[in-house]
Amino acid sequence: MTESTSTSTVLSDGRPIAAGESSHLPGDSHMWVMVLGDLVIFGGYFLIYMVDRAMKPAPFLAAQQHLSITTGVVNTLVLLTSSLIVARSVYAARSGKYDQAIKLTYLGGAFGVLFIAIKAYEWSLELSKGLTVSNGFFSYYYVLTGVHMLHVTLGLIILGVSVRELRAPKRRRTNLVEQGATYWHMVDLLWVVIFGLLYVVR
Repeated sequence: MTESTSTSTVLSDGRPIAAGESSHLPGDSHMWVMVLGDLVIFGGYFLIYMVDRAMKPAPFLAAQQHLSITTGVVNTLVLLTSSLIVARSVYAARSGKYDQAIKLTYLGGAFGVLFIAIKAYEWSLELSKGLTVSNGFFSYYYVLTGVHMLHVTLGLIILGVSVRELRAPKRRRTNLVEQGATYWHMVDLLWVVIFGLLYVVR
């Protein structure tokens, strides 16, 4: 019996995975170290916030009432949609549909920009009410959402690098596209936790 030469997907370096070959971890070890490091750092922020909140529940709850949970939900849906689109772009790249992957990456990035715009608008509303870092709850709010916004911005830059990679036929590397998606999904996960802690948990 002859060995099958059919393929089902591709490896991180662009080589096809033969039938029966095992799959791989998307991206590379360096990106995963970066992602896990960010998760640990944010985990520390979350722990400090929860301890401080437990010590001053009343003032934190009173300040939390100024946040619009509707705005938080909309921004969460925006970022979840972006993450789904970026995941589809990786699938397209693995399938050799590079033009589609580029369009999807641009669209995913556009949703990321929309997330930033909504958050900036929300910040302007809170600041106009005099809710600044002098308020215990809002000091955490601005730090957590601000640091997260920096990560979103970095994620957009990484997605831009992915597009640049996809547009160059001689330099296309699927693993780099996967790395960009891995980082973007981490940004999404962090926001879901931030949304839960700041907007939902009472």
